[in-house]
Amino acid sequence: MKILVTGSNGLLGQKLTELLENDPSVTLIATARGKSVLPITKGEYHSLDITDANAVDQVFASTKPDVVINTAAMTQVDQCETEREACWTANVTSVENLVNACAKNNTHLVHVSTDFIFDGTRGPLDENEKPNPVNYYGESKLAAEEVVLKSKIGWSILRTVLVYGITNDMSRSNIVLWVKNSLEQGKKIQVVNDQWRTPTLAEDLAAGCFLAARKKAKGVYNISGKDFLTPYDIAIATADYFKLDKSLISLTDSTKFTQPAKRPPRTGFIIDKARTDLGYEPRSFAEGLAVLESQL
Repeated sequence: MKILVTGSNGLLGQKLTELLENDPSVTLIATARGKSVLPITKGEYHSLDITDANAVDQVFASTKPDVVINTAAMTQVDQCETEREACWTANVTSVENLVNACAKNNTHLVHVSTDFIFDGTRGPLDENEKPNPVNYYGESKLAAEEVVLKSKIGWSILRTVLVYGITNDMSRSNIVLWVKNSLEQGKKIQVVNDQWRTPTLAEDLAAGCFLAARKKAKGVYNISGKDFLTPYDIAIATADYFKLDKSLISLTDSTKFTQPAKRPPRTGFIIDKARTDLGYEPRSFAEGLAVLESQL
């Protein structure tokens, strides 16, 4: 099976590239902007800007993928709020280009989406929850889902939550690394206790993407961790695991922070459908921390 990965330089993209490279049933086509940050030894790499429709068509025409897994997105929530045109181009126009290319080449699309399409008034949520985004990032990701849903191609939409992990040349941090690095430097940190998530290990999300790709699974699936935690819970668990000073962590709530974009307070996912249909089984948060530690 030929699988094309977009955004292969990101955290999820790198984990997915490593997973697919090591599977003998897969011919990997990795794509991202600029040079690859990973050495691609068992596949091919193409520099690709998926907001450029002609470039997308050219790569699809030359590689003829069976499946494309779209991990590329502009995910910095506050930046999306203030740079709306760039956000829409990155998150919606790109998906229109991929859908069109998939239609021309009979390619199945696995598209990665987010819990931020919901307002967070209750959670954890299943796949039938009605979207109602509270920020522009969520609006753009919902619009991208609608592009996929209205298309005539084969598609899987995988929604995820608060991805964490570590890899080469990371362009941005994530909550676990931020907590660990801050406490190691003796910095005091304030962490909110009025938001709830099911944090997702990047390796687990990559595995979920591959399961959906292999089955060419049709439909929407929640792919996240299984532990329902607040950021404060995450910070304390991270400090405990790495034997760091918990007294540096102070509890606060989201009303104390002024951010351009509103956050949904309570999301997190019910993952029963992915377990049943795909055989997806994520690690616990503690197990995820052990995976991360093994890579430090």
